[in-house]
Amino acid sequence: MSLRSKSREFAMQMLFQWDMSQQDPIKLEAKFWRGAKAADTTREFANRLFEGAAKEVTALDEIIVKHAENWRFDRLAAIDRAILRLAMHELRSSDTPPKVVLNEAVDLAKKFSGEDSGAFVNGILDAFRKSLIQQ
Repeated sequence: MSLRSKSREFAMQMLFQWDMSQQDPIKLEAKFWRGAKAADTTREFANRLFEGAAKEVTALDEIIVKHAENWRFDRLAAIDRAILRLAMHELRSSDTPPKVVLNEAVDLAKKFSGEDSGAFVNGILDAFRKSLIQQ
């Protein structure tokens, strides 16, 4: 697993914990890193993704609702919300190729969520990616 992939996994885990506890992101990070070991660059990228997604959560959730046709937001699995928030934030704020972001998000969904989550996450993120192109 690449360092950036591991960073995304750590960021997703922090987003999930944050969604469950709603504690201050900086305090959550400090607690998280007491139990997780990573190289400095991995930790820095994970923190940047987590902090950015947490800061933009309201806007990201509105985007999820817009693209999650026939799904109520409150019925989405918390882990899927974390993955979608993470990927949407990265798509909006970085120069990482969209294909990489989508593939990484699908891999996270397959690893950490339900059987059909990979396809679900891919569908929402692909619709979002296409809307970014049209802007």
